[in-house]
Amino acid sequence: MSWIESIQKAINYMEDHLLEDITIEQIAQEVNSSVFHFQRTFAILTDMSIADYLRRRRLTLAAQELLGTEQKIIDLAYKYGYETPEAFTKAFRKQHHVTPSEARKKQGPLQSYNRLVIQVSLKGAEPMKYKIIEKDKFQIVGVKRTYNCQNGENTTEIPLFWQEVNQSGFDHQLYQLNNGTVNGVLGVCVPNTEQGQKGFIDYWIATDHVGEVGEDLLTMEVPASKWVIFEVHGPMPDAMQNTWKQIYSEWFPSNPYEPAGTAELEVYPEEDAYSPDSYSEIWIPIK
Repeated sequence: MSWIESIQKAINYMEDHLLEDITIEQIAQEVNSSVFHFQRTFAILTDMSIADYLRRRRLTLAAQELLGTEQKIIDLAYKYGYETPEAFTKAFRKQHHVTPSEARKKQGPLQSYNRLVIQVSLKGAEPMKYKIIEKDKFQIVGVKRTYNCQNGENTTEIPLFWQEVNQSGFDHQLYQLNNGTVNGVLGVCVPNTEQGQKGFIDYWIATDHVGEVGEDLLTMEVPASKWVIFEVHGPMPDAMQNTWKQIYSEWFPSNPYEPAGTAELEVYPEEDAYSPDSYSEIWIPIK
């Protein structure tokens, strides 16, 4: 099953169980995927977290019932997974910009999120430049933080993490420590393997370093892997985000490889990342 088919099967499963308290573990299991890789792929292809999708769809259906039935608002709140009418009203107003009572009185338009259908993007005009290499294990040094991917925390907090590192000048320290074969500062996404932390990732800002480091830095060994390395041309963050989406919507469906599910890298050489001529890379371990 291709990743596109897997994501569509997962969407179908979520739609069939919208009124149930389903977990990301159950959804990933349905398509024989790790939680880490499923949530990451889903977010790249859809620009939203799984929690966002479930919430938006439930509130869309709740709005339809408000207009089309005489169901009590309190009953709809419980039906769509809210413990109190107040919590339901708060979430409803955030999505639709009106309260449930106002929606029933038709006081303003509603915001509908339709069921997703994932399709392969066929674009022959934009070739992707990549290479496949075998690389032995190597050490990265830097700092890390743990994020919850089930609620989309990673998408909002990781850019702030980078902003903090850049403003403090810590990125320059990492460039100075970069004496390994991977050239640049790295954004490294790794599944968190701690007990009870399914759906969480460790995100590192680090560099490839050979040798000892001070106590203020953490280290991690990236395992030996076969890597596919994609060139990224253009200013951040759009160029990087567009390439990730192209990889999963075009490259993987057209090639006989699968992501290995271990550490994935974004590689930023020491140059102006916001320049139109900026160059960076995406490294994905494959099997």
